[in-house]
Amino acid sequence: QVQLVESGGGLVQAGGSLRLSCVASGSIFRLNAMGWYRQAPGKQRDFVARISDGGVANYGDSVKGRFTISRDNAKNTVYLEMNTLKPEDTAVYYCNADVTLTTRATTGYWGRGTQVTVSS
Repeated sequence: QVQLVESGGGLVQAGGSLRLSCVASGSIFRLNAMGWYRQAPGKQRDFVARISDGGVANYGDSVKGRFTISRDNAKNTVYLEMNTLKPEDTAVYYCNADVTLTTRATTGYWGRGTQVTVSS
């Protein structure tokens, strides 16, 4: 019913920057909070950042001051600007959205992820 498609991942050197995008499509009445999580090999999926439909953002401790989350409601898109990247930021980054469907039911969705690799 709803698809989240991430893009913008890749290979970057430590200290570099990347910008991730996630576009939502489908039977959307309203996009509520949207966010990013990441999962490194052999580790659990961790919270990175989240932004409310009103634009209030919060961040995981490990990315505060380096990452910025934003959204364009007209484009059903959430972004993650990642600066001063470190090798420990290497992970698959997943988009998450809390969606009110056209049926007025509300549920969460995940994208398939985009790989971010930071070389030292």
